[in-house]
Amino acid sequence: MENSTDQHDSGEPQSHVQRLCGFALEREDIKWLVEGLLKDGAVDPNTAEYELQLLKIVSIGWGISYFLQEDPLKDEILEPYWRAVQEFAENLSQTTSLLIGKDIAYFEVIKTRLDTYVQAMTALKGDADPTQAVGPAFARCCGREDDPFAVLAGAKLFANTMAHTRSYLAKAVSEDARTGDGGVQ
Repeated sequence: MENSTDQHDSGEPQSHVQRLCGFALEREDIKWLVEGLLKDGAVDPNTAEYELQLLKIVSIGWGISYFLQEDPLKDEILEPYWRAVQEFAENLSQTTSLLIGKDIAYFEVIKTRLDTYVQAMTALKGDADPTQAVGPAFARCCGREDDPFAVLAGAKLFANTMAHTRSYLAKAVSEDARTGDGGVQ
């Protein structure tokens, strides 16, 4: 499955942010996971799709912080990524509010989910795999804490998103190193 982070045409930080945001909002992998959950029938597909989208957005933001911990490119990508997510969330909130006549604070929901997943990972002992925490936390967000299919769906999306984010950021850092000027071309 090719996604928007698989191609590079510019080493500019804004280009990286645009590609990562595009990947965050891409839904092909989410739809595939929801189809798998439909076979079990225990998890509401609308809830699963909504929560998987939140998890993907949060995972990329967390991945930027994690994979670029000490890299100067981190601040050039992380802050603009969250600003772009906030802008998207505000636009979605306004549109949804007009449609349903109720105020929605989508960015607040994203921040809450980020806190939920970070707390779950923080509770891990030693160097345990974060998917061990994220999968169950995702199932709880879906209201199906004991559903192994929900746990697996959350863990799969997180692992896949982190792998793509790590791969993309490794290429971005490599491009940044080739410019020799801290990434700004």
